[in-house]
Amino acid sequence: MATDRAAPGPLETDSKARLTQEIQDAVSPATKSDVPSDSDSDSEIETNPFAKPQVAAYWKDVYEKAQYECRHAFDPTLEWTEEEEKKLIRRMDWRVCLWACIMFFGLQVDRGNLSQAVSDNMLDDLGMNTNDFNLGNIVFLLSFLLAELPSQLISKKLGPDRWIPMQITLWSIVATSQFWLSGRSSFLATRALIGMLEGGFIPDIILWLSYFYTSKELPIRLSFFWTALSVTDIATSLAAFGLLRMRGILGHAGWRWLFLVEGLITLCVGIASFFYMPASAVQTKTWFRPNGWFSEREVLIVVNRVLRDDPSKGDMHNRQAITPRRLWNCLKDYHLWPIYALGLVCFIPQAPPKTYMTLILRSLGFDTMTTNLLTIPASVMHIITLLALTWLSVKVDQRALVGILQSIWTLPCIIALRFWPGTMVNPWGTFALVTTLLSYPYTHAILVAWTSRNSNNVGNRSVSAALYNMMVQLGNVISNNIYVEADKPLYRKGNTNLLAINILAILLFLFAKAYYVWENRRRDRKWAAMTEEERREYYRDADKVRGQATNRLDFRFAH
Repeated sequence: MATDRAAPGPLETDSKARLTQEIQDAVSPATKSDVPSDSDSDSEIETNPFAKPQVAAYWKDVYEKAQYECRHAFDPTLEWTEEEEKKLIRRMDWRVCLWACIMFFGLQVDRGNLSQAVSDNMLDDLGMNTNDFNLGNIVFLLSFLLAELPSQLISKKLGPDRWIPMQITLWSIVATSQFWLSGRSSFLATRALIGMLEGGFIPDIILWLSYFYTSKELPIRLSFFWTALSVTDIATSLAAFGLLRMRGILGHAGWRWLFLVEGLITLCVGIASFFYMPASAVQTKTWFRPNGWFSEREVLIVVNRVLRDDPSKGDMHNRQAITPRRLWNCLKDYHLWPIYALGLVCFIPQAPPKTYMTLILRSLGFDTMTTNLLTIPASVMHIITLLALTWLSVKVDQRALVGILQSIWTLPCIIALRFWPGTMVNPWGTFALVTTLLSYPYTHAILVAWTSRNSNNVGNRSVSAALYNMMVQLGNVISNNIYVEADKPLYRKGNTNLLAINILAILLFLFAKAYYVWENRRRDRKWAAMTEEERREYYRDADKVRGQATNRLDFRFAH
């Protein structure tokens, strides 16, 4: 049997093992990810939640009723070696995770190249000012935010393998059309369309990745995913160094060529994605890929390792729409609200300095080409700290107490920025301060995986990913109203607000940790007070129990 498949869990070792055994004794459909065991023994209960025939029969019936696309590959008795699993994970990293990063590259190119464009006097060319720039960002973010949930619902119905390539292709066409911008109105229109078409892309990708990776593996893969953001920033900064030099060719500004060339690159990614993305691990064979990605045995391993980590991943098929009732239940699931609150607040302090970095550097006297090159060091450091933070979270099995390091890093930087006296007289000192701030360890991958882990079924996970990302975008909307024209160039009032929000983020991380610890202990006490017959009665209506998602008495929250 493969080893090292322990799912993250917040319970103490003794209570985990005891609760796991009690649930198995009660013939429950509990999962290893629901009630993980950290005992040293390599028991069947610990590594295979389907070890007992009655439990396997229960889940087989669930998969059949849901018409789960991988149900024919479900095998409770399948065994494989650790070496087979590692080899398979490496292959998925190259084929699944890498392509997800390439698609995210396309997203970041078309939503992030605006900062390079404005460094080339785009605002002056279009007769706009800083407030118009802020409004464009707000329009983009609001459109992005409002499209999140509808996009996720469409993706769940059509399948991410169909919807994501459509999204990329459509927004790349709009991004390319920015070559012909004529003023404020066309600028705002393209911002709205790009935001609308890009909304939902990130939770769609996360849903697709969850088909191939376990809950323990997902945070690291998501850190690779968001590493693509920094890699994109580096690549687009280098590209801008050349593309913006095209100013004057055929009588057009360099920023116009920037939009045109980078939009066409994203269009190529979108078209390729139609052919590259499989619907699931059992659907990689097509007319243009006759051998598929996996052998028959490898398909069985991919499917069963994911199901043993979280059996609920098979309770819906990949073309099944979210019902209004399920949507409402997800919306009112207050157990996930602490993570949503973190998504709203904890990324605000870093956003204005990042958005305005090129404008700040230009105002300090750096030319267009130097300004774009000076954004690279922060992006490089961002990659290093992101990967280190996510690795630490997985290593110590902590989310809140590791994620809080982001806000602790930025706190002294925000304080220094607020009281920094030499913005205009010490350009290199200001550059060093802003670069240090923007090198912060990014906790987004941790929070996304945390949301997925605490959702506890496919339907809940689909909606919660969109809701979390909506809160992040709402935070971005707030951040784009912090630095305003009247407060420049030192933005004293704006930085004071950022300082208060940074402190609030630290408090929210501590609150989330305390809430989940308290809720887990409350459920421990309630479960321990039940008799064996009461536990059996609890599971008698199996479909009702499964539909409770995060409210199940046998489920424990990660924190």
